[in-house]
Amino acid sequence: MYFKKILYAIALIGLIVCAYFAYFVYNAMLAPNTSFSNNEAYVFISEGDTYDEVREQLIPLLNDIETFDALAKRKKYVDNVKAGKYRIANGMTNNDIINSIRSNNIPIKLSFNNQNSIEELAGRVAFQIDADSVSLVKAMTDKSFFEQNGFSDATILGMYLPNTYEVFWNTSAEGFRDRMLKEYNRFWTDSRMEKAKAIGLNRDEVMALASIVYEESKQKVEQPRIAGVYINRLQNKWTLDADPTLKFAAYKLPKYKNTIIKRVLNVHKEIVSPYNTYKNIGLPPGLIAMPDISAIDAVLNYEKHSYFFFAADAKKPGFHKFARTISQHNQNAREYQRYLSQQGIRR
Repeated sequence: MYFKKILYAIALIGLIVCAYFAYFVYNAMLAPNTSFSNNEAYVFISEGDTYDEVREQLIPLLNDIETFDALAKRKKYVDNVKAGKYRIANGMTNNDIINSIRSNNIPIKLSFNNQNSIEELAGRVAFQIDADSVSLVKAMTDKSFFEQNGFSDATILGMYLPNTYEVFWNTSAEGFRDRMLKEYNRFWTDSRMEKAKAIGLNRDEVMALASIVYEESKQKVEQPRIAGVYINRLQNKWTLDADPTLKFAAYKLPKYKNTIIKRVLNVHKEIVSPYNTYKNIGLPPGLIAMPDISAIDAVLNYEKHSYFFFAADAKKPGFHKFARTISQHNQNAREYQRYLSQQGIRR
C-alpha cells in the first residue's frame, strides 16, 4: 500500500512536470507573443549587432521577452545574429519571430536622382541603407576602384544611374558601389555602345553631354532635340555655349559659393575653366550633374535636324525655341532676356 502511494506520488509529480513543460512549450513556442496593434513591425539589425541589441528592439514589440529569450537560447539564435531588415507580423509566435529574423532578410527599394555630387549621393543613400555617408563617400571616392574601372574624379558620378534598385538594407558601402558598377555595365548594352560609336562619343562623353541636356531641360519630349543641337555644334567644331556649364564652373569659385545664378551674364562667360563651353571647343571633362536615363537616351537617339541654337521660351516656361540662324536665335534670346528683366531677375 505504501509502495503504491509512492508510485502515485511519482506519477502525479510527473504529470505536473509534463503539464508545466507543455505550458512552457506552448508559451515559448506556440502562443502569439506580439504586443503591437499594426499588421506588422520591422526590426533593423546592423552588421556586428549583438543579441542584446536585437533584444532592445524586440522588447516594445513583444508581450513576454523572457519566453523569447529562453527559446532564442535554445535555438542558438543568441550566438547567430544576422544583419538585415526583418518583418514581424502581428500574432507571430516566438518560434515564428526567431525563424523570421534568422533567415528572412527583406530587400528594400533604394532610389536616388538629381544628386549632383558624390557627397550628395552618399547622403541620400545613407538614409535608405545601414551604411553611413562617411563610409559611402570613402568607398565611392576610392581612386584605385574607379581608375581600375575606367573612371576619373570628373566622370565617376556617371557610374551612378538614377533609378530604383532592390537591395538589402544591410548592404555595405562597398557593396552598394559594386552593385552600381554592375548596373552601369548592364545599362551600356551593345546597342547603346553602337549608337555612341556612331555619334563619335565614348561612354563618358555621352554622360557628360547628357548631363548638359538634362540641366537644359527636364522635358523628356524636348531632350532629343536639344541633344541634336549640341551634336550639330560638336560635329561642326563649334563651342557648345551651354549656360549650365558656366554655372557649374562658377559654383567652383569662392566668389559664387552659397549663391544661385538665375541669369547667365557676360562676366560668367569669362570664367577660366575647362567647363566653360563658351571658351573651350568640345565637351567638358566630366559631368556637371546627374542626368536622368531619359537624357542619356536622348543623346544616343538625338533628333537629326538643322538647328544650331535654342533659347528658353518666355511664353512656355520649361520649354525652348529653336533656331537655325544666329539672327533668329538673337531675337529669341532678346525676348527671353526681356522676360527676365520684367521679372526682376538681374543675376
